Amino acid sequence: MLRYIALTLGMVVLASPAGAISRYTSTAMSCAEAQARINAEGAAIMRYQSRNNPSLPRYDRYVANENFCPVAHIAVRDYIPTADRESCPVLRCKAEMRERLFDRWWIFRN
Repeated sequence: MLRYIALTLGMVVLASPAGAISRYTSTAMSCAEAQARINAEGAAIMRYQSRNNPSLPRYDRYVANENFCPVAHIAVRDYIPTADRESCPVLRCKAEMRERLFDRWWIFRN
């Protein structure tokens, strides 16, 4: 019985559409447009050139809110360059520090 459940679950996963994420060049759009695309899609990869070394491309995954972050990650404020602003505020997922778990008293209560 367990084999059939595992097989069925595997078939469902294979049949579901892939969760593709959009990629954009942040310097080709305004700050408001970049924020709107991230909020509309929930998450997007933004690419731009490094400020220190213009030949080095940089990119990261930016999210609309913490619900789009993986487990044990939190949403933190970050800034990306756009066509109209040098630093546009967005959110990025960051691994949560282990020490923060101790701030959550409900995890350790008996």
